[in-house]
Amino acid sequence: MSLEKSLLASQGYLELGMPDESLAELDRLPEDVKHTEPVLSIRLTIFMAAKRWEDALPVCEALRRVAPSNSIGFIHGAFCLHELGRTAEALQLLLTMPSSLKKEAVYHYNLGCYYAVLGQPDEACRHLQKSFELDSKFREIAKRDPDLVSVKDLL
Repeated sequence: MSLEKSLLASQGYLELGMPDESLAELDRLPEDVKHTEPVLSIRLTIFMAAKRWEDALPVCEALRRVAPSNSIGFIHGAFCLHELGRTAEALQLLLTMPSSLKKEAVYHYNLGCYYAVLGQPDEACRHLQKSFELDSKFREIAKRDPDLVSVKDLL
């Protein structure tokens, strides 16, 4: 089966709520393509959908190596760390992103969340406001985000 067909099959299994079959489809791929950006991205999606944060972390690391100009390895890697209660590490990971990627609303939103959780409300609000300027949908998301309870009155 071609790489494209295998990726479509893996995505299909995931959409059907069959993560094990989705992973098995990726595992059957030849070794030389298992560590490419499209395959790693689907593997990451599977692990994150299943809330398998520990399993997702090495995939994020691999994505940062093979696709350093794509924010996914940084943003999702930081999110996994945060979900594991390692918010200070999540913050540091985001701060290491290449500056060209720091223009995304989600970057500033996640920084805002991590600063809020870490008890730095001024930095949290600064980044949250920037995310709202870049993409207004984040203002609505912030209203329901449990990470932002400590800064809700400041927004």
